[in-house]
Amino acid sequence: MSKENYQTLELPSNYKPKKSEPYMCPMHLAYFYNILKNQRDELLSDSDSVLSAVRLADKTESVGVGDESDNATYNQDITMDLRMSDRNNKLLQKINAALERIANGTYGFSVVSGEEIGIQRMIARPLATMTIEEQEEYELRKN
Repeated sequence: MSKENYQTLELPSNYKPKKSEPYMCPMHLAYFYNILKNQRDELLSDSDSVLSAVRLADKTESVGVGDESDNATYNQDITMDLRMSDRNNKLLQKINAALERIANGTYGFSVVSGEEIGIQRMIARPLATMTIEEQEEYELRKN
């Protein structure tokens, strides 16, 4: 079975990657691919609703409906929607990068050392790009 089959591989509904399986075998890749693709699809669908809400709020405000309190609420809602959209865009970039790593065979391996990140960590955090130790060291340096 080639690694490219992960996109079409049918997994049992209750499948979870196991340590006993070869690391990042086609079943592992299919599992993570499906998770990431579903998250991406959900984010894209949410971003459409956020844009619609912002446009609706903008039209409503431009009509001049409501008092100052209503306008302040509209502005606050727009600001929150735009922040959520920005957050979602950043997450979408990370998901797309993870899907790219699946495609090029580097998913599940540290971008720092090339070591296996570990199946349990990948299950807990499918967007992980470093081992726990590397991530902890990175966090310490950042602070």
